[in-house]
Amino acid sequence: MNRLANKTAIVTGGASGIGLAISRRFATEGAHVHLLDLKPEEATNAAAEIRSAGGQATAHTCDVSNQQQVRDIIQSIHHQHVVDILVCNAGIGFVGNLEKTTEDDFDRMYRVNVKGVYNAMFATVPFFTQNGGGVILNMASVVSSVGIPDRFAYSMTKGAVLTMTLSVATDYLAANIRCNCISPARVHTPFVDGFLAKNYPGHEAEMFEKLARAQPIGRMGAPDEVASLALFLCSDEAGFITGCDFPLDGGFIKLRP
Repeated sequence: MNRLANKTAIVTGGASGIGLAISRRFATEGAHVHLLDLKPEEATNAAAEIRSAGGQATAHTCDVSNQQQVRDIIQSIHHQHVVDILVCNAGIGFVGNLEKTTEDDFDRMYRVNVKGVYNAMFATVPFFTQNGGGVILNMASVVSSVGIPDRFAYSMTKGAVLTMTLSVATDYLAANIRCNCISPARVHTPFVDGFLAKNYPGHEAEMFEKLARAQPIGRMGAPDEVASLALFLCSDEAGFITGCDFPLDGGFIKLRP
């Protein structure tokens, strides 16, 4: 407990799914968590829930694809606290191969999943440099490393997240900024439930089991499992780790047939 005591963390997409699990875990471990999320009601409710459990949390409505908005919010946070940790988690999904990906689809995926990560790091790194260091954790995916069907645009964005992670880790070694990423396989989040309800009405349970069995371990991951790894990587215990990608995939990359 208290592995993040007296630290300030920013979590983009921090009000639902994996981001909410990370926000909760960081707050439990003593961090003041700033949740940046596109949905104001969800962000407000998530922050209130964390505070009611005894943690410190502040909600910010933020479109990560809007650089000025991201810079203004992060600057305002910095003026109140020394920011120690940035978790770039905000992202959206898209199902479709090359021919089923329109230009609008491609641009939307790029704006959120690639530019959103760039914007958050771009706004935060100068403060880390000024303050003597910091930790960045990006959320990539198994599709950063392997090909799966019908994920053309999504794979493009997560490949970019992986390589941006490596680049920032390299460029800011001397500034004492660590930068790593996690590459989850399928994790049971509200996105999965929404995808099944939309595409397989009446057959949700059957398709859920099929998707779960796609992981060699036989099930989907849980947001709390991602949060546990995120906590370690953002804590001082991981002080010797930078420029690494951590598959959290139930054996998907190495053990699938």
